Amino acid sequence: MKEEWFPLVNEEGETIGKATRRECHSGCKWLHPVVHLHIFNAAGDLYLQKRSMTKDIQPGKWDTAVGGHVDYGETVENALRREVREELGITDFKPEFLMRYVFESKIEKELVNTFRTVYEGPFFPDPEEIDEGRFWSRAEIASQLGKGVFTPNFENEYRKICMLGAQFK
Repeated sequence: MKEEWFPLVNEEGETIGKATRRECHSGCKWLHPVVHLHIFNAAGDLYLQKRSMTKDIQPGKWDTAVGGHVDYGETVENALRREVREELGITDFKPEFLMRYVFESKIEKELVNTFRTVYEGPFFPDPEEIDEGRFWSRAEIASQLGKGVFTPNFENEYRKICMLGAQFK
C-alpha cells in the first residue's frame, strides 16, 4: 500500500511541513488538516454515517456524513470533493464553508475545515468506510448525545454548528 503523506499546518491552515499518516496518528500531535461535510435535506434533517467496524478510530460510531484527511499538495476544496466522491459517491453538490477549528484526541491533532450542503440523495456509501447511513432529525440526535452513539468529534462539532445557527433549513 502506498504511504499517505499529510501536510503539517499552522492554525491558519498554511502548510509548514509534511508527515506520513502513521506519524500524524502516533500521538505526536502534529497539526494536519481534515475536511468534514454536513449534509442536510430540505426538511433540515442531518445525514450521518455509521463508521465501519474495521476503522482504526471510533469504529461503529455514528459520525459526520463525510470526513477525511487532506493529502499533501491538495487544496482543502479538492480534498472535500474527493472525500465526498469516495465515501458517498456524490459529485454534484454546493458546499458552504462553516468554520475551522482545532480538534485534539489522544492520538492526533487536526485542523478541521467544516462545510455544509443541502442534498436529498442518492447516496452510494463505500462499504469499506461506512456500515450504513441515514438522515437523523434534530430530536433524534439530541436524544442520543452523550450516550456513546456518536463520535466525540461529531458531538463537539454538532454543538458548534447549532451555536452558529448553521442549520437545519
